[in-house]
Order: sequence, then C-alpha cells, then structure tokens
Amino acid sequence: MSNRDEFISLITEFKTVSPSISEEQRKGLLRRAVQQFDIDVDEAVEILNASGLIIGERIDYFQVLGLSRSEFENLNESEISDQVIAAHKSRYSASLEAGGRPRADGRTEEQWRTLLNQARDALIDPQQRYSQHITIDFEEETVEKPPVPLHLLEAMVLIPAGEFKMGGSDDEGFRDEMPVHDVNLDAFYIDKYPVTNEEFKEFVDANPHWDKPRGFDKFFSFNYHDGYYLHHWEKNNYPRERADHPVVHVSWYAAMAYAQWKGKRLPTEAEWEKAARGGLNDQKYPWGNEIDAGKANYHKRHQQTTPIGRYPANGYGLYDMVGNVWEWCLDEWDKSYYAFSSYDNPISGGSIESIVRNYTASKVLHVLRGGSWYNTVENIRVAKRSGAVPTYANSNIGFRCVIPVGS
Repeated sequence: MSNRDEFISLITEFKTVSPSISEEQRKGLLRRAVQQFDIDVDEAVEILNASGLIIGERIDYFQVLGLSRSEFENLNESEISDQVIAAHKSRYSASLEAGGRPRADGRTEEQWRTLLNQARDALIDPQQRYSQHITIDFEEETVEKPPVPLHLLEAMVLIPAGEFKMGGSDDEGFRDEMPVHDVNLDAFYIDKYPVTNEEFKEFVDANPHWDKPRGFDKFFSFNYHDGYYLHHWEKNNYPRERADHPVVHVSWYAAMAYAQWKGKRLPTEAEWEKAARGGLNDQKYPWGNEIDAGKANYHKRHQQTTPIGRYPANGYGLYDMVGNVWEWCLDEWDKSYYAFSSYDNPISGGSIESIVRNYTASKVLHVLRGGSWYNTVENIRVAKRSGAVPTYANSNIGFRCVIPVGS
C-alpha cells in the first residue's frame, strides 16, 4: 500500500467514527500526512477535501441517541446492544412521524435518520464505541486531551513520555540487541499484569468465533493458530486453579483480537522495553543487574506459569515484565531493525494503524519479549529479543495491552 493510500485509509477510519472533525484535528491530520506519510501539504489538503469529512464540531453519537457513557460501564455487550437499538428505534420512529418539518439543528429529517443509523452502528461496535469514548485527536501537546475512560484504565500504569536507551550491551553478545540506541516515545498506559485466563475467558464468551476449536469447521481452524490455541483449556473453560495465571497458548492473532475488543492494542517493541526497564538504563533486568529466584518465574522452577503479581514490581509498578510468559508485541520481527530504527516511536513493519487494521492478513513473524517460566537467565533480560509466526500458540506465550495517551 502506498503512503497516499495509507493516508486515505486513515481518513476513512475517521469517517467510520464520525463524519466531522474539528479544525485542530484537520491540522493534525495534515501534520501527520507530511511527517508520517511523506505527502506534500497541497496533496494532503486535496485528499482531505475530497474525503467528505466535515470540518466542525465532532459529533457525539452518545448524545445523538440520548445515551450516557457512564451507564455502559457495567454492561456486557448484549446489554449495550439492546440499549442502543432501543434508543435508536425510539428516535428513528419519532423522526418518521415528524414528516418534512425543518429541524432546529439545520438537518433535514432524512439527514437526521442517516445520523441515527451511524450512531447505532458505531455504538454497537466495541472498537468504534471506544473511539467515541476517546476522541481521536492530533492537537498540539499544550491542548488538554480527553481523559481515557476510567474502566479501561483499571490495572494499568502510565508510562511517561520521553527518551530511554534501548537494546543490549556488547558484552552480552546478541547482535539483534545492538546497538544500544536512544528512543523517544509518547506517553502510554500499559497493563499492570499480563492478561489472565479469567480475563481471556470474558473475551471468548463474548466472541464465540474465538472459542477453543472443536473441529475443522471453526472459522479460524489453522488460519489463526497452529493447533494449540487454548490447548490447556477444557472446551471453553480454563483450569479452575489458574484463573489468575497469565493466559497461554494464544496466537498473535488471538492477542490482537482480544486487544481490539478491549479498546486497546498490543505494545510496540519499544513501548514494551521502556515499560520493562522501569525507569532504569543499562541494567540487565527490570530491577538491576542481579537476579535470583525471588525476583521472577524462570528456569522451569515451577514447571508452569505462576499467578500474576507473585513477584516484586519494577520501578513503574509493573509485574511479570520478565519471566512467567513471553509477551507478544505489535511489531514485525526484524533481527537487524535496531541498525535503522527511527528515534521517535519506532515500529517495525509499517505504521501502528496499518498493522492493527490489517492484522488478520499478516503472515510474517512478530516480536516476543520478556522470556518465560521455561527460560534461563540469559533469556529473561529486558533487552532479549525473539519472534515467532503469528499462528504460534505455545505454553509459555501470553501478552498484555496498551492504550496510547490522547489517541
């Protein structure tokens, strides 16, 4: 996909969330066209003008249907869908009864009904609903960002924006970890713990097409896993004693699907390493250069995963950043990537948006970080890099998620 096509695709995503954008968002899109997609300003303006996006106040679909954001916080997807459909039906019927009278907001009744349909479709879809909660915003950093919904930030930690040193030193002898280089990241939230069996079951229950496969008729049989997806579960139930253990036997595809369902995404490799280092530089582990059995689950000491939070947190208050389970990252695996990676928000394999948008089509290896219960001390250093095919669903692979600040 060309840079122009990627920019057009990004604008199309905006339109699925809202048909209008603010003037500041328009400026932000133009900046992004120039800085990320290397598109001339005049060409970017032409693309925006042709897109049909309306420059004005952002439309609040919750307000369109007369719904409150807070009332959705404790509802499951079925209950949310029922409320949205009921609100849509009531307002759509009232619009039909109104006939041809002009509306106070300047719309015709036909335009209003189109907007009602857009609001219904957006709020039923978890990802679009999340986008309504957190306004997609490219304003200047001095402009206050809308807050991330509190229910999404439970058990998450804010990692501050700024620079850190990424990679391993020469004496550790792993070429794919070198050179040590400076990386500058925007702020983001990251899960305090890896995703657990109990949490992943909520996703499976809400998305039956991600059930544990029972035969070759499943929608993703051997397309999105290697045959070991949720291998440790009995049908769609995890072992009772492992509710608070990290979920394992999850492919990259499954981790991506879960993250999108939660309104989050997988961390980039750089985000993962900054979070794992806990504010320290030039240290082998999240807590320093020494390690012992009281710091992490590694070297097959327990022969399996251990409950989340069993070992001490790092300087950012994050648990199990090394040991217990390898963690999937968003990036494509490239052992030579550090030789040419960018300084600001690096990611291998394309833009964050394109990887997230096209994840089911990916066939290349993706990054794994952190080591696991199975690995030796050399493989649970924060600089250790690895990768696997996206179908890989091993007994020592899990994941955690992030939310960018102001995204």
